[in-house]
Amino acid sequence: MDEIQQILNSMMSSATGPQTAAVAIAVIGLNIHFGYTGLLNIGQSAFMLLGAYGFAITIKEGIPALGIEPLGFAALVAGVIVGMGLAFIFALILGVPTLKLRGDYLAIVTISAAEIVRYIGRSVGYETLFGLTGGAQGIPGSQYRAPFTDLSPLGNGNSTLLEFNYTDVADGAVWVRLVGWVIGIAIIAAIVHVARGRAGLTGTPKRVAIAGLSVLALVVLLFLAPVNNQNTGVNGWFVTIVAWCVAAISTVVVLFLVKSPWGRALRGVREDEDAMRSLGKNVFAIKMQALVIGGLFGAVGGMLYVLPATVQPDSMGRSLTFFCYTALLLGGAATIWGPILGSIIFFAGRIMIIGISNTYFDGFMSSQESSQFAFIVVGVVLMLLVIFRPQGILGDKRELRFNV
Repeated sequence: MDEIQQILNSMMSSATGPQTAAVAIAVIGLNIHFGYTGLLNIGQSAFMLLGAYGFAITIKEGIPALGIEPLGFAALVAGVIVGMGLAFIFALILGVPTLKLRGDYLAIVTISAAEIVRYIGRSVGYETLFGLTGGAQGIPGSQYRAPFTDLSPLGNGNSTLLEFNYTDVADGAVWVRLVGWVIGIAIIAAIVHVARGRAGLTGTPKRVAIAGLSVLALVVLLFLAPVNNQNTGVNGWFVTIVAWCVAAISTVVVLFLVKSPWGRALRGVREDEDAMRSLGKNVFAIKMQALVIGGLFGAVGGMLYVLPATVQPDSMGRSLTFFCYTALLLGGAATIWGPILGSIIFFAGRIMIIGISNTYFDGFMSSQESSQFAFIVVGVVLMLLVIFRPQGILGDKRELRFNV
């Protein structure tokens, strides 16, 4: 049981981690591209990498022409602006010649553009560029993280999210955890029941019920698998709280966007471009707007992704885009909460597979082989998901009528 508890704690730590939140934000942007507009963009990692480079390089170097010194608060603000600006410019450059393409043609162009960005970032052939990007080694987090961590009001030391947990009841006996998991699974089943409209709730009551049950489920899960972390540090609570707050704000922004007339125009483009043109709509402009907005979300996700890590181009390559697609398809394309749920399940599930492999198949697999095996299992699960439930956990089959 102790080994299972360790795996559960690792899963919860991964599920609540800042990089999971950062990927969820990038998936929200990808959802605008693919889920709502039908743009088969395989280059979301390029937006993330450009946002990360603009953010890190600006903080590290400053902007002498504007009197912005390196490693200052002004450099932090400027880094966010520069990172989003690079993503905006890249979206325009990418979109102007390619948004008239459909399906696999657009996919080929976008993945090629992302690879160009990655190889430029890791290039060692240009001395000036290598000095800025760090080449294949990247930019260490210690060179740009300080202005952000200096803002933390949490101080030093460690804290456990939800101080009252299973260890405080009957000394953490097995029966306490078993009862807790039965309750947790029942709450999650209730959330799915309500979300699918089987509880007879609609509109605001349905949303309130889902929100309340989600909070209760989170409390129960943290009771069963408490997470202890630094208050302020490389991967501490401060960056975690900020990342998830940005993810929540991003979700609310997308909610308002897709409920607006512009959001309905996105769906119209996704389902039938020719019909939208016959109604006098500028399809190219709508696609460009979607590409830019989704790319900006990707840039913000890239900035948060590298705060507890390093700006290393190979870690933000095409595999990261495929992770984003996996999370999106798992949670449900063209849904509001799908990107968040899919990202959490993807990263927690991967840690679960690695933990089970390392614990129970130690004689058969090394740690590296366990990590590779986790991706094999994720790939098989994704194939089964696309075959048997292509709309994902929260999705609707009617949202899958893409005109790509």
